[in-house]
Amino acid sequence: MTYCVGIKVNEGLVLASDSRTNAGVDLVSIFRKMFVFDRPGDRMFALLTTGNLSVTQSVVSILSRRFGDTGAVHDLTAAGSMFDAACIVGNVMREVQDRDGPAIRTVGVDSGASVIFAGQVRGDGARLYQIYTPGNFVEATPETPYFQNGEVKYGKPVLDRVIRPETSLIDAAKCALVSFDSTMRSNMSVGPPIDVLLYRTDTFEIGHRASLEADDPYFSALSAKWSESLNRAFLSVEDPDWPI
Repeated sequence: MTYCVGIKVNEGLVLASDSRTNAGVDLVSIFRKMFVFDRPGDRMFALLTTGNLSVTQSVVSILSRRFGDTGAVHDLTAAGSMFDAACIVGNVMREVQDRDGPAIRTVGVDSGASVIFAGQVRGDGARLYQIYTPGNFVEATPETPYFQNGEVKYGKPVLDRVIRPETSLIDAAKCALVSFDSTMRSNMSVGPPIDVLLYRTDTFEIGHRASLEADDPYFSALSAKWSESLNRAFLSVEDPDWPI
């Protein structure tokens, strides 16, 4: 299992992904799920991949090979908008599924994959998309300002309570890490390193990128503080007036 989250606020974008791939209790591997394609000053794209690893690796490899190849179809440097870029990623997803999907499914393996795709092209706003296995996609809105993939249920409540379009970029990043802490406490198949990327709107370059290990000082402090705060909040709530 895996966990990825992408958040869009007015100030920019936050993306975070774990690095654990689990094919059983005795086969746990580390594979990065965050990939960046950028031309500073003009465009920045980031992908978070989940699902069939061979499919997502093929998608990323094709996008990387064609990036900047002006003669290639589906070149992200040719996208005039984020919508165009999302269409390119979706088309490559469909291309890989058409090529490999039938053969993968003949051995009883799910070929499904999905991508959280975010970024900005000069002349367009910063945008966040969820791209599905067939290559279709939806865009984040002010009412739905984040997307999750993978093991989503444990980290969702804090996102629902905190994330709004007006949430600051740094608070959105902090909320993403709390979401990861909640998920990792409840599901051992999600684990570090946690890759985090912050992008500020209209800068056209990555603002901050980090890879947090389990013993990262900030993440450890955040986890402890969040647990203490939850316990204090719980104890501060009045008991129900029930006869027992």
